[in-house]
Amino acid sequence: MARDHQEQRAWVRMPSGRRLDLLDPTPFDWDDSDLALGLARTYRWGGHSAWPLPLSVAQHSLTVMHVRAAAGAAAGLSLSPIFALRELLHDAEEGLLGFDCISPLKPFLGEAFKTLTVKLEAAVFLRYGLPRWTQKEHAAHKLADRLAAASEAVHVTGWSAQEVQQTLKIKVPPLSEDPLQSIYGGTAWEPWPPALAAERFLAELERLKLVCG
Repeated sequence: MARDHQEQRAWVRMPSGRRLDLLDPTPFDWDDSDLALGLARTYRWGGHSAWPLPLSVAQHSLTVMHVRAAAGAAAGLSLSPIFALRELLHDAEEGLLGFDCISPLKPFLGEAFKTLTVKLEAAVFLRYGLPRWTQKEHAAHKLADRLAAASEAVHVTGWSAQEVQQTLKIKVPPLSEDPLQSIYGGTAWEPWPPALAAERFLAELERLKLVCG
């Protein structure tokens, strides 16, 4: 017998004490520290890493934001604070869900999973007042995301540059320099501990929110 629709809930208790129904999210179901910690504890590349720690989505999100800003600067364009905030939060739903599915597997999870992630993304965009992507903006974002992915594949998980192109089918060359090292120091491309990743992500989120007003 099918479950009644009203009984279909997927509650998550946040560290702040708030609770989120993943199947029916609202923009008021988490605070910024919940999101930062969720992203810091959600891992890229299926949790696999050539380092002692895996790479968090929080660290990846900061990388994408800075890669996108650098690409704009190279073209003589600055990335506005609201667009930078959108880059920072481009994977925010993964922190709420606690799961970053590797891209080739997403079609196997079906339309129900896609609907779930779209709802979470919509709640994030509404909470933070993010503008929807234009086609041109999204293309620029995806390029930054792919550059980050290619670089992570080589420097974090241990694929060769040739394997990134031929096996992973990421057709952009990896970066040699870690865009976060000049800002935060440390060893290039080394994944941060979750507490540190959460702290740095949250600081950037709060800074951009303040600038955006």
